[in-house]
Amino acid sequence: MNTVRAVRLSAGPIIRPHMDDRMGSNVNGPSLIRVPDWIEEPLGRYYLYFADHKGAYIRLACADTLAGPWRMHTPGTLALEASHFATERPDPARVSEGVRRDAANAIEQDYLHPHIASPDVHADHDRREIRMYYHGMLEDGEQRTRVAVSADGIHFEARPEIPGDSYFRVFRHQGWHYALVMPGELRRSRDGLSGFERRPLPRSPGDSAARNRGRSEQRRSRAKNNLVPYGPGPTLFCPEMRHAALRHAGDALDVFWSRVGDAPESILHSRIRLDGDWTEWREEGSQVVLEPERAWEGAGEPIESSMRGEINRLVRQLRDPCVYEEDGRTYLLYCGGGESGIGIAEVLGLGG
Repeated sequence: MNTVRAVRLSAGPIIRPHMDDRMGSNVNGPSLIRVPDWIEEPLGRYYLYFADHKGAYIRLACADTLAGPWRMHTPGTLALEASHFATERPDPARVSEGVRRDAANAIEQDYLHPHIASPDVHADHDRREIRMYYHGMLEDGEQRTRVAVSADGIHFEARPEIPGDSYFRVFRHQGWHYALVMPGELRRSRDGLSGFERRPLPRSPGDSAARNRGRSEQRRSRAKNNLVPYGPGPTLFCPEMRHAALRHAGDALDVFWSRVGDAPESILHSRIRLDGDWTEWREEGSQVVLEPERAWEGAGEPIESSMRGEINRLVRQLRDPCVYEEDGRTYLLYCGGGESGIGIAEVLGLGG
């Protein structure tokens, strides 16, 4: 695997807390698109969607160059009330066993706070629509993904279907829409809107036994680290995987991700060869491409292991990567200082 590195395009973040009177201090989960030509009277050349970890709406910033300046569209886009997710805290009697375990282990602060977050936004040029995958909370406290569509990238209509668990990152390959779901689960759908099937166990009996052993190791790791176990089926990466970003290049998938518990948490790169049946896909290695080095990224803060959930103070962590490609160049957006801002860098060394 090539040596991959990222070079920052600016010394500071392109998105900071309190850029308008509404957004607040927590900055989480960027997703960047170039506004399609078929959208009339756009607010800028680029739309950058992001959220608060416990936010009531998906935020939107606009710019005419990647380096900025970025300006907020204060009304934002999709609101919690229009998302089909819970808008009030769940009745304790309806909270699922898994969520009770999460809350008891303090994996997230105020785990049962209603919210929507983690947008993954794509332009479908054939249908002339913008799709946003996002997650929120159900009435029993479980968190899942839904999809919203828009004709202008600002006003979204949410669909009621639930395609899967939280943190969808979607790419298209050979007539399918694939989703990499935290932590490392693969799903796929023909239309990218509904019918997402979970990746089955490998067809080879020997390989299936190996993957079952690996799955058992993942369950033991999750139990050791007080992490709630995820559903059955083979997964990629490790149980400590946090959010990911994807670059699809032919028969290869570049995955940028971070790992809960690292000290400091940094942006990693791995590659998946998309050869043969999808049950056989595996990740190849991992290497650090970006570490906290700037003051706003928490470089002056103590080195300590990260944890799951929101973080509302400056810490020495990078997380929540996003990949954007334009004119043969690949860019990496990321949250720095935990969830204290969004930075941008160019990725070098990826090859084909």
